[in-house]
Amino acid sequence: MIRIFGTGLAALLGLAFGSFLNVCLSRWPEGESVVTPRSHCRTCGRTLTWWENIPVLSWLFLGGRCRTCNAKISWRYPLVELLTGILFAVQAWDSLGLLFSPSKLSSDIVLMHAVGMAFFYWMLVALAMLDAEHLWLPNWITFSGIALGFALTTFLGPLDDSWWSQSATTMRASAISDALAIAIATALILVIRWTYWLIRRREGIGLGDAKLMAMLGAWLGLSGALLSFAIGVFLGAIFALILLGLPASRRGSENWSAARLPLGTFLCIGGIVSALWGQSIIAAYLHWAGL
Repeated sequence: MIRIFGTGLAALLGLAFGSFLNVCLSRWPEGESVVTPRSHCRTCGRTLTWWENIPVLSWLFLGGRCRTCNAKISWRYPLVELLTGILFAVQAWDSLGLLFSPSKLSSDIVLMHAVGMAFFYWMLVALAMLDAEHLWLPNWITFSGIALGFALTTFLGPLDDSWWSQSATTMRASAISDALAIAIATALILVIRWTYWLIRRREGIGLGDAKLMAMLGAWLGLSGALLSFAIGVFLGAIFALILLGLPASRRGSENWSAARLPLGTFLCIGGIVSALWGQSIIAAYLHWAGL
């Protein structure tokens, strides 16, 4: 019962954080404050009432349109709120399961890990949407994510109380391993970027994607980051094939090969999948490959 209640509470909290994220996603690209003014229609400027700010439900009640000017409200609003709510709920369910498991992990460690992962998901949703809408991966998000992920994985360690009794040498080795994961994940994108430039003499992958890979390496380790990359590239290839099959009028460009794809969005999706099911996917692959 406690696990169900806690998961429901986390879902509501996630919906609220998703609603705030929508404000950020609308205002960050314009250089506006996320605090003032109050939430308002981006077309007519009318300040929204309290019942127009209820996550997901308000969008459904309004039929996806402003009740004053009838301007269309993007599908991004309910998607971000719902996705953030689901991710928070899944993390809470897993964390509460660990808290009440026979291993009897310290509640402080489980709580810090849960809060950290929830914030990681929040950042990934933010970056995915910013890249999809604006082809923009802000440095202040990726750099903050790298620092926080490195600190969490290095000093918090795995979900094991015995970690805190480890020697300074062991923790130092862990820090070096985490740093190498960040460096290798970053280098993967930089090598591809450099190779593409040598062949085509133009930029193929932005530096923002390299910083995002570094962030994934900091949070998920090298194996998790590589899995995120593989999933991201696979999804990006599928998207490109769909784009190729559309008429030129729907694509918005006669030259489809010159279109810029939001690789960061696909990497973020890969990061979420890797964080949730990465160990199972890697174990299944190793079993299939006989390794």
